[in-house]
Amino acid sequence: VIFKDSLLDPSCHPRKKGRWARLWKICHGGVLKMVIGSILIAYEIRCIKGGLILMNRLLPPTFMYPKEWQHLTMFIVLTLNGCVDVMSKNLLPQRCVLLEKGSLALTFYTLLLLLTSHVQDSTGIELQIHCLLILLVFLLMLVLTVELWTPDTFHLLLIETFLFLMMGSCLIQAGFILYKPVTGYPWQDDDISDIMFITTFFCWHVMINALCLLGIYGISSLWHHRYRPSLKLMGSKEALYHKGTVGPLYKLLQEVEQSESDDQALLLSESSS
Repeated sequence: VIFKDSLLDPSCHPRKKGRWARLWKICHGGVLKMVIGSILIAYEIRCIKGGLILMNRLLPPTFMYPKEWQHLTMFIVLTLNGCVDVMSKNLLPQRCVLLEKGSLALTFYTLLLLLTSHVQDSTGIELQIHCLLILLVFLLMLVLTVELWTPDTFHLLLIETFLFLMMGSCLIQAGFILYKPVTGYPWQDDDISDIMFITTFFCWHVMINALCLLGIYGISSLWHHRYRPSLKLMGSKEALYHKGTVGPLYKLLQEVEQSESDDQALLLSESSS
């Protein structure tokens, strides 16, 4: 944003050359989704004694472990979304942003359906946490749906990043609240103070994540204005040519050199006349 560059296809290229250059071109986000999703799938299957079976052998048969199967479905969708990202960025002849955005939006449509069903028998603390997570997933689903038509809009990408930060930090705290309380004592479903503080913590997450984004942008902007290309143009000239970039910095360098050559040509013509 600071360099007025494309948010989907930035012009900065890796400095590494040779055999290590391919590592910088890998879709790291997609690979991370695949790895984490696969680990969570294996964990969900192994954590059930006797295996994660779908139905028992009683008559009439009934479904077993409904919440665990919903968790497994979420992790499978996450892994498939990572596969789509890797395929779009590294396997297809040309990157398909619409495919990536569509896959991510479909992932959150699925996640919203699973979460709304996931809270059927939840009460108290667990219900409050899941309701706030459903709110985040619903907002993310709306933003990702709009991005299918305007994928390179700064405001939408900023909201998307903020909501992803919110979802990540809230999930981390939800894990501690439900399974590993910091105090060592479980939260009480019949204590209205505990339920109210869930929402209070959620609001604190809003403020902290907003300050985090503001701090990142402020530090980056300060760094850019302090070491902007106009002051370091001659010092970075060799590095820019070495990288062979075609982004804004390289274009700026070309414009300066063109103006200098035009001025020299004008002086020569005046002196000859």
